[in-house]
Amino acid sequence: MRWGDMDAYGHINNVQIVRILEEARIAAFGPPRGAGLPGTEPPVALFNAVPEGTLALVVEHKIRYVRTLEYRNVPAVVQLWIGAVKGASFDIHYTVLDPVTREDCVRATSHLAFVDEATGRVLRLTPEQKERLAPYTRRAHPVP
Repeated sequence: MRWGDMDAYGHINNVQIVRILEEARIAAFGPPRGAGLPGTEPPVALFNAVPEGTLALVVEHKIRYVRTLEYRNVPAVVQLWIGAVKGASFDIHYTVLDPVTREDCVRATSHLAFVDEATGRVLRLTPEQKERLAPYTRRAHPVP
């Protein structure tokens, strides 16, 4: 959490929550190919392992604010795991926890798909992509 993420009520603003989800998603699955300079390998190389010309796009976010996430000078805890894996899309589920009390503050889902950059068409998930996601399809097995 950053000081600037706090709003006038003293808790993390809802817009910043979406940024926290994005940071967790990129930390777990890697940045999209071609974005920035190389860094450390993510726990599950997915976004950085797509073929050239493939975009990893968010189709939808669903966010439930269970309780306010108060600003603290320590990072929030984000657990994420894979939900439904379909032919051409998959869900990432998140729980954002207060870093001190460990209480759930946010429960969210992002629905993602891979898209061909040239045609704009949704691409089917490859067997390799499904295989990379499979070990993390239950909350009991979150992405490290």
